[in-house]
Amino acid sequence: MEKRIVRTVTVSLTLLFAAATMSFAQESPSAKDPAAAIAPAAAILQPATDTKLTTAPATETKMTTAPAAEAKVAAAPSDAEMMAKMMELSKLNDNHKLLAGMVGNWSYAVKMWMDPKANPSESNGTAVVKAMMDGRFVTSDHSGKFKMPGADGKMKEMNFKGMALDGYDNVKQKFVSVWVDNMGTGVMFSDGTYDAGTKTFTYTGEYEAMPGMKSKVRQVVKVVDKDHHTMEYYEDRGQGEMKAMEISYTRKK
Repeated sequence: MEKRIVRTVTVSLTLLFAAATMSFAQESPSAKDPAAAIAPAAAILQPATDTKLTTAPATETKMTTAPAAEAKVAAAPSDAEMMAKMMELSKLNDNHKLLAGMVGNWSYAVKMWMDPKANPSESNGTAVVKAMMDGRFVTSDHSGKFKMPGADGKMKEMNFKGMALDGYDNVKQKFVSVWVDNMGTGVMFSDGTYDAGTKTFTYTGEYEAMPGMKSKVRQVVKVVDKDHHTMEYYEDRGQGEMKAMEISYTRKK
């Protein structure tokens, strides 16, 4: 009996809802349009979560940034313009001529300080400096002998070989230098500037002779005249800068 009552109530509610919908459609001015007639019912049945759709126009406004992006792309240089710029940057200038002044055969005298308070050790050697890449770079090969403490703590004379590659980078607008020698397997990179008033090159870099023991390096190359120049080498191992080496170069006749 209870099931029959519930079924009767359900059917009655269904018929009532249908009648109300039809009545609304007949009274609406848009009743001739089936879609308009369905719209009110659809609005009643529309899930509340559909209100999130109101954010759609906001997301569409992001599309307005596209023209700006396109403008940036349009402003990018063409391949021809980039190539022309690269060719311009590859040209030699007065900075390369400064390095060319170092080309030749040199003899040198070295002073080295293991302890800034002690007397330096002294040695001699030779250097051959050559131009390469049509004068864009110069290489220097150093050969000499100097004394170093051996494993037993006694001073021993050792053969020394070193090589440098120097140039002027038109992009960085700095002098650049790379150094390697037979006393280690590391490569020291440095860059620097030139002071025309004092005829001095100043390079700075960093070198790690032992794991975790990095040293800040500063090299000062002073041109005395076309046949003489000096190089002073400073290190800072975290306890302040100290002068570690001084080399005096004389051009061979």
